[in-house]
Amino acid sequence: QVQLVESGGGLVQPGGSLRLSCAASGRIVSLYVMGWYRQAPGKQRELVADITSGGRQNYADVVKGRFTISRDNAKNTVYLQMNDLKPEDTAVYYCNARASTVVRGGGSWGQGTQVTVSS
Repeated sequence: QVQLVESGGGLVQPGGSLRLSCAASGRIVSLYVMGWYRQAPGKQRELVADITSGGRQNYADVVKGRFTISRDNAKNTVYLQMNDLKPEDTAVYYCNARASTVVRGGGSWGQGTQVTVSS
């Protein structure tokens, strides 16, 4: 069982930046696919970005060029750098860890961190 704890959310103005962190414990996740998802009020949870153990990154079209996912296997941590934030990025952001054999959307989840983009 993997435990995930997110941090770094908050209130930011449009055009601003935030960096989310997700610390994993319970298992070494260096071989896991790590990802960030988000859920806005009244909407389904959606994939924002994920990164394989080998460092291959995948992004939702709406965040390409603005968000960057990275991982530090030595620290069992994954990050999401979010730049040029827009009001539509407002959501609860969840960290996810899954073995490569588990389908996207499965695996372990963190408790979420709120990101609010507003002037």
